[in-house]
Amino acid sequence: MPSASLKTPLGALCVTEEHGAITSLAWHDAFVQDDTPLLRRSLEQLSAYFAGDLTEFDLPTRVAGSAFQREVCAAIAAIPHGETRSYGDLARALKAPAQAIGTGCGGNPIPIIIPCHRVLGTSGLGGFSGKGGVETKVWLLRHEGASGLLI
Repeated sequence: MPSASLKTPLGALCVTEEHGAITSLAWHDAFVQDDTPLLRRSLEQLSAYFAGDLTEFDLPTRVAGSAFQREVCAAIAAIPHGETRSYGDLARALKAPAQAIGTGCGGNPIPIIIPCHRVLGTSGLGGFSGKGGVETKVWLLRHEGASGLLI
């Protein structure tokens, strides 16, 4: 599967494409830097996001996993830049237990582009499965102007 990476304030991010859709974003350099139109567009959009010039990704994504995992990721993707939702909010919307939403968030294969960092616990930040854990989540929320929610 083609993949490419870029350096960001959070370390190297590697984006993977499969059959015309982004399927993964992970914290590491690509072993081989592939060059496809979609990967170029992905890296351009991620660069613009980190520069503060992009608030909404316009990339085709494909989430592997169960239908529920895809539903959770679709609900996460609908959270606007600079806003957050609680695990409970998503649980009510999807008619599922909040713990299942947390598991779905943790299984998100395309963090940042599918912004699971925008999902918070009712009495705290909740977790973050990307490199750096909650500190990375806090950085992303501050970057998006949602830092007032952290006080």
